[in-house]
Amino acid sequence: MPKWLKIYLSGVLMGAADVVPGVSGGTMAFIIGIYSRLISALSGVNRQSIAMLCKGDIKGLWQHFDGGFLLALLLGIITSIFGLASLITTLLQDYPVWLWSFFFGLIIASAYVLIHEMPAFTIKHGLIMLIGISVGSGLSLLVPTQVNTNLVMVFCSGMIAICAMILPGISGSFILLMLGMYGFIITSVKDLNFVVIIVFATGAVLGLLSFSKLLNWLLTHAKSVTLAMLTGIMLGALVKVWPWKEAVSFIDVGSKRLPAQEQLLLPWNMDNFVLIDGLIIPCGLILLGALFVLGTHYIFLQKANATVTNPDLCK
Repeated sequence: MPKWLKIYLSGVLMGAADVVPGVSGGTMAFIIGIYSRLISALSGVNRQSIAMLCKGDIKGLWQHFDGGFLLALLLGIITSIFGLASLITTLLQDYPVWLWSFFFGLIIASAYVLIHEMPAFTIKHGLIMLIGISVGSGLSLLVPTQVNTNLVMVFCSGMIAICAMILPGISGSFILLMLGMYGFIITSVKDLNFVVIIVFATGAVLGLLSFSKLLNWLLTHAKSVTLAMLTGIMLGALVKVWPWKEAVSFIDVGSKRLPAQEQLLLPWNMDNFVLIDGLIIPCGLILLGALFVLGTHYIFLQKANATVTNPDLCK
């Protein structure tokens, strides 16, 4: 399979994850092994890139920002959002337990993979992971609020949402919902309110460029500690993707009613519980999600080992 096609399909998976509330494209990037490369490419704003821009060195800028990688990934994300959004939304509405089960398995296996990527797991890493779990679960249990929808808040929402989107375990759309800005932003996009769209996009771009530089520095200089924190956040986010739950209260977002608070249940405590549909199939999907992650990781690991063993393979 060509490299560009693999990157494109990676973008498709990331876009599909972003469509589901509570699931992050950053989580999917970790699963398929492109997270470090993505953060490195996004954090390319520095003196060197500014000098290239001033000189009009477009080719140099393209290579500096890993343009081919970002373009293929972006096309995959856009394709997924527009092509799979309807399918994912339908599955979320008609088969919520099944869909959440699959993503639950994805996240558990992803956390397992991240822990095994650490050179050594110490008490310090365990404590940092506990902090991450507290952050992830705390964010997942937040109740949506309502704020003044002025342009300053729109700008700040763009910065915060995009930062959450590239963090594994935290959904950018979920953060917008918590800030009370989800409905306003979605309505503005539908109504082509270019003032709001431009202000939001500006905040998102600035947040992405600045936060990605911080993440890139952390992954370079404190990889184990950073992985421990991100793993904890992912595990904490399992509260949001627990398959068996029922809505306690709702919030109106445009013409839709979305759950504001949810109560986590055991499978057999769900209304109209059926053993096969309510427990056996969801558990099978959890296993399928976990096997998908472990299988993908194994393929990437085998390729990396083959390249190290036989350097001629990469020529």
